[in-house]
Amino acid sequence: MKDSCKVSIVLLLVLINGVFGDNPYRFFTWKITYGDIYPLGVKQQGILINGQFPGPHIDAVTNDNIIISVFNYLREPFLISWNGIQQRKNSYQDGVIGTTCPIPPGKNFTYIIQVKDQIGSFYYFPSLAFHKAAGAFGAIRVWSRPRIPVPFPSPDGDFWLLAGDWYKTNHYVLRRLLEAGRNLPFPDGVLINGRGWGGNTFTVQPGKTYRFRISNVGTATTLNFRIQGHTMKLVEVEGSHTIQNMYTSLDVHLGQSYSVLVTANQAPQDYYIVVSSRFTRKILTTTSILHYSNSRRGVSGPVPSGPTLNIASSLFQARTIKRNLTASGPRPNPQGSYHYGLIKPARTIILANSAPWINGKQRYAVNGASFVAPDTPLKLADYFKIPGVFNLGSIPTGPPGGNGGYLTASVMGANFREFIEIVFQNWENSVQSWHISGYSFFVVGMDGGQWTQGSRSKYNLRDAVSRSTVQVYPRAWTAIYIALDNVGMWNVRSENWARQYLGQQFYLRVYTSSTSYRDEYPPPKNALMCGRARGRHTRPF
Repeated sequence: MKDSCKVSIVLLLVLINGVFGDNPYRFFTWKITYGDIYPLGVKQQGILINGQFPGPHIDAVTNDNIIISVFNYLREPFLISWNGIQQRKNSYQDGVIGTTCPIPPGKNFTYIIQVKDQIGSFYYFPSLAFHKAAGAFGAIRVWSRPRIPVPFPSPDGDFWLLAGDWYKTNHYVLRRLLEAGRNLPFPDGVLINGRGWGGNTFTVQPGKTYRFRISNVGTATTLNFRIQGHTMKLVEVEGSHTIQNMYTSLDVHLGQSYSVLVTANQAPQDYYIVVSSRFTRKILTTTSILHYSNSRRGVSGPVPSGPTLNIASSLFQARTIKRNLTASGPRPNPQGSYHYGLIKPARTIILANSAPWINGKQRYAVNGASFVAPDTPLKLADYFKIPGVFNLGSIPTGPPGGNGGYLTASVMGANFREFIEIVFQNWENSVQSWHISGYSFFVVGMDGGQWTQGSRSKYNLRDAVSRSTVQVYPRAWTAIYIALDNVGMWNVRSENWARQYLGQQFYLRVYTSSTSYRDEYPPPKNALMCGRARGRHTRPF
C-alpha cells in the first residue's frame, strides 16, 4: 500500500495546484476492517471504518474538495458510494460497480470528491457484495457557505440519526441466500446510529432548538420517525430547503434523508425518540432518548405508537413536502428561480419494476431487464471505447408486455441537457424506493393506479421538492422531471438492497460528443483499472 500512498500524494498535489480551483480541501484516511459488533445483542462480523460502526461522519461546506484515502483490509473487494452527492462531471467517483473498479484486498484508492453547488444531509455506504448489511456507512453534512442565507435561525445543536432495519445474520450468509435465488427473511430489528433499544442519548438544553438529520440507511423497510411529546419542523430534504410544515411523525423511505428542527419546549424530563417499521405486518421498533439537561426523570409512559399499514396517510404526507421557493440553496439566488414547470419535457421514460424468475432463480428487473455487472465498469468501457461490454438500448424506455425478464448489463442512452419526464410505475404490492445518482429531480406527482397522460393534470408544476430518492407506493406511480445537466454514467437503482443486488437497477448514460473538461472530467489519474480496461491509462488529471 506504500506505493499507492505515493501515487495518491502526487495526485493530490496536482489537484491542489488548481484543477478544482481555490476551494478548501478536507483530507481523510479510512481503514476498512472486519470487527465484532453486537448491535442487537448477538455477535456479528461487522465492517468498520477506523474501528468505528457506523463510520466517521463527514462535514463539509458547499464546493469543498473531499479527499478520502480508503485502505481495504477486508478479504474481498470493496467500494464506497455517496448517496445524494452529485459528483458533477465526475461519475467515476460515484463508487458503484458500473463506474468504478473495486478496491482489491490489501490495496487502496483515493476518492476525490467536490460537493459542487450542494448543501444538505446525505450519507455514504458500501455498494458491493451486500456489505451494506454489515456496516461501513456514515453521515455526510454539507453546510451552506457563511454568506449564503439559510431560511431558519442557526440551531443550537445538530444531530445525525442513521436509522435502518438490521439482520442478526452475517452479510455473507444473506448474500448466499440471494445468490441461491431465495428471498431474505424479515429483518430482526431496527438500529439508530448502530445501536438498538435505548442505545443513544441526545442531550438538549431547555428552550433551545436542535436540528436532527435523519437518514434511512437500511436494506428493506420504510421507517417512521417521531419524538415523544414534540413536534418537528421540516426544513430540508436531500439538499432542498422545504416549506416549513410541522409534523408529529415522518415517514422516511429507504435511502431518503430529512432535516427537522425540534424545540425543547416540554417539561424537563427524558423522552422517547422512536423509529419503527412502516407497511409491515410485524412492527419493528427501536428507541433513543431525548434528554433534557436539567432532567431528573427518565422516560415514562408507553412508547408512542406510529402509523403502520395505512398508505393514504403516507401519500398525503408526501404531497405536503414542497420546495421553499424564496429560500436560497447553495447559491444566493432563490430556489424558485428555476421554473421547471415552464419547460416541456423532450420525452417520457416509463420504468416498471418486476420480480421475474430467470433460469430458475428469483431476480428483480426494470422494464424486464435484470442487471448483471460486466467484467469491466461501464464508465471505463465507454471512455476507452471497449467493445462488447454493454449495448445502448439493452433496456427499453417503457415496460414490455408479459412477466418475463432477461439478464443484461442494462444501459439506457440519454443526451446532455435533455429535460425529460420519468414515470416510475409499480404494479407490485410493496413500496418501492428509487435513487438516481448524479442528480436531484423534481417530484411532480404521485398517485394510485396506472399512469396515463391525463395524470399530468395533477402535477405540481410550481413548488415540487427536488431530491435524489423517491418512493412509489404499491400499485401506484410517481412522476419526476429531471434536467440532464451532468454528463456521465449514472446508476438508477432500487434502494431495497435485495432487489438492487438481484438486478433492479440500470445505468443512464448521459452523453455529449464534447471532450472538453468543461462538460466532463476523464477518469482520474489514480483510477483503478480492471477487467478489459486493465493496463490502460487515463490522461494526466
